[in-house]
Amino acid sequence: MQTTAGEEAIAVSVFIIAHDEADRIGRAIDSVAAFADEVVVIDSGSTDGTQEIARAHGARVVENAWPGYGPQKRFGEDQCRNDWIFNLDADEAATPALAAEIAGLARSGALARSPFWEVAIRDVFAHETAPAPWAYGYIQIRLYDRRVGRFSDSTVHDTVRPPKGARPARLRQPMEHRSIRSIAFQVEKMNRYSTAQVGDMAARGRRFARWRLVTEFPLAFLKAYVIRRYALYGWWGIVISVNFAYTRFLRVSKAYERELCEAAATPDRR
Repeated sequence: MQTTAGEEAIAVSVFIIAHDEADRIGRAIDSVAAFADEVVVIDSGSTDGTQEIARAHGARVVENAWPGYGPQKRFGEDQCRNDWIFNLDADEAATPALAAEIAGLARSGALARSPFWEVAIRDVFAHETAPAPWAYGYIQIRLYDRRVGRFSDSTVHDTVRPPKGARPARLRQPMEHRSIRSIAFQVEKMNRYSTAQVGDMAARGRRFARWRLVTEFPLAFLKAYVIRRYALYGWWGIVISVNFAYTRFLRVSKAYERELCEAAATPDRR
């Protein structure tokens, strides 16, 4: 379709990686209906009916055994029929305002003004229906032209890598992030993810300074409680600040444990 400005409408594919996300995948798919030319769900062996729910909400489901975050997202990029891609995770959703913003940009062809668009991703907890006004958020490129830049191939870090010197544009509206189903779920996730992070660090030859065993927890708590403004959540802010700090401490302690085991396996090591 040709617009009055002489720009062509741009078709946008959406892909979502998922594993046992039956309770959240429908919300994620429905949230992009206003602008998605297609939705592709990359499933890594769900056993809770995620695939069937995704299909019922209009997505195409592709099975792929889990290779790590970056490789799975690169696989997802390859399954899309369009070069313009919007990525969200199963625990995320485009707000109605964000979906309308992207739909307008796609219809007008204005997406082409930049090959990379950043979006603010804001926390929503299980007892909330929308992000709090002070909700912590981080900025990532999630809407992009895969011909110019793609996700990294890191098994731990799933980030779109633009070429050097690229200047992404910024979407005005936010995305919702419901990463914590419950405290029990968060504990399992932090344990699993910290182990993966330590493995990734070891593969790259990185180590933590041992003094961080002492400083990591208190400094991380202060970062969460003050800088991330978790204090504004009241008592709940204490809970999520402690959990954040413990997640950071787990990385350092597991890395140190790995060093001890490696030293024990090589007695001559100094």
